[in-house]
Amino acid sequence: MLHRWRLASLSLLLSLGLALPLAACAPLPTVVPTEAPTEAPAPTDTAAPAPTEDSTITVVDSLGREVTLTAPPQKIVSLAPSNTEILFALGAGDRLIGRDEFSDYPAEALDVPSIGSLYPSVNTEAVVALEPDLVLAAGITNPDDVQKLADLGLTVFTTRIAGTIDDIYADITDVGTLIGKDEAAAALVAQMQARVAAVEAATANVTERPTVFYELDATDPSSPYTTGPGTFNDQLINLAGGENVGNLSTEMYFQISLEQLVAADPQIIVLGSSLYGGQTPELVAARDGWANISAVKTGKVYTFNDNLISRPGPRIVDGLEELAKLIHPELFQ
Repeated sequence: MLHRWRLASLSLLLSLGLALPLAACAPLPTVVPTEAPTEAPAPTDTAAPAPTEDSTITVVDSLGREVTLTAPPQKIVSLAPSNTEILFALGAGDRLIGRDEFSDYPAEALDVPSIGSLYPSVNTEAVVALEPDLVLAAGITNPDDVQKLADLGLTVFTTRIAGTIDDIYADITDVGTLIGKDEAAAALVAQMQARVAAVEAATANVTERPTVFYELDATDPSSPYTTGPGTFNDQLINLAGGENVGNLSTEMYFQISLEQLVAADPQIIVLGSSLYGGQTPELVAARDGWANISAVKTGKVYTFNDNLISRPGPRIVDGLEELAKLIHPELFQ
């Protein structure tokens, strides 16, 4: 079954005309990924700057709205796991007073009161009751919900629908500016860029780029969902030295038929569907028609923590490094 955050995100993107529909489902037990992600150290500066007369902050969000604060916010509600992870990575997790139900990382986030699900709409009463200085919406937050919160007098900033890692850097920078953590944001982005560059340098001269199938959802094993061009998932596979078989489509997210998959004959299969979908290499090998796919025959079918590349936040680089180790283990001993 599909990861609930993926489901919620893609269902809303559908309503905005950007993606395909997916069926709702509850999560199955977690399957531990092949390797634990590497956590980036959080900035040590956690103190919020004192407000000053000239500390007015204005940033334009992804909806084209000018968002202005007269001082760095001390009470923040996050409507997306990616935004929650950005706040903690910038050393501002102590300012989080409310979160969406999907925000479960880092562990400290679970101590913050949940406002519940954002779907089919945000619980505006729960958000207003917390009296936040800032609400951090996401690119996949329904714009109608953003407007409702703004009409209720709340300051709302919406991050991007990230298509590239650069979009994620930009979100981190914008959030850092809004909360008075410019230096911490610049340091985090620089650290992420250095790690991405290291992977890119390691894979720059590979003579063979294995074909990779990244499975998002296997509710229908004969026609699973995958990721195509124009997504940061596709970019990560390429940076990791692979070739995304999802590029056979022009759609960002789509169902690939068994016939298409057999014809593409991926050399590596990565199961983003393992975390909440419960998929395993053994289940894949038992699927009708999959036994002759190269990745299945050679045992190169791997479980993967989809949170690392489904959430456009700081851990996206952990996802890149883990993908690179799977695709080119010889380069990352």
